[in-house]
Amino acid sequence: MRRIIGPLILGLVGCAILISLGVWQLRRAEWKDAMLAGIQRGIEAAPGPLPAQVDPSMKYRPVTVAGQTTGREILVLSGTREMGGGYNVVSGFVTGDGRRIMVDRGFIPADDRRKPRLPARLAVEGNLHWPAEKGSATPEPNLAEGIWFARDVPAMAAQLDTEPVLVVARSVSGEDQGVMPLPLSPAGIPNNHLSYAVQWFMMAAVWAGMTVALIWRIRQRRF
Repeated sequence: MRRIIGPLILGLVGCAILISLGVWQLRRAEWKDAMLAGIQRGIEAAPGPLPAQVDPSMKYRPVTVAGQTTGREILVLSGTREMGGGYNVVSGFVTGDGRRIMVDRGFIPADDRRKPRLPARLAVEGNLHWPAEKGSATPEPNLAEGIWFARDVPAMAAQLDTEPVLVVARSVSGEDQGVMPLPLSPAGIPNNHLSYAVQWFMMAAVWAGMTVALIWRIRQRRF
């Protein structure tokens, strides 16, 4: 009996630690689900006017802006499941009170890249956004072609000569120039905690099996 006490204790402690990690990940999954639901409610809330002072703490805030595009735009490489590859059109935009901001008007197919999009008067309902899309492996924008590979708000604002303010449109009224709004959604925010929990529980099961096998081998030894 003394021979199996050590392996038994080690097995129980290891299983307890692994199971506790799995339970912790389940709680994290519940927290993340609640957070994503809160973001969705915020995105879908009734929009208000653009605040006089805007900062990243206002991410996802719904706003309305009316004014005119400047004719200057950035095309951000993008794609949709239904339409395949294309670009998001980020336009310079002058509001009715003279503020220069940016509006992500939505998606165009790759074939529409060179179609002219002249200055247009628009009324936009959307959400403030500061996308975290640029990483260490993201290529630098092709300024000659006006093609970017991530929405980098400060850099785009410098390029379009606007405030570092981006409104992602969920609906647009005005001249139809073939741009399809792509409203914000928390769907792209990862929530992998459930899969992590399953991994911890599987490791606990393996640990338990190895413990049982070790104890069985110890009991089978003949001295």
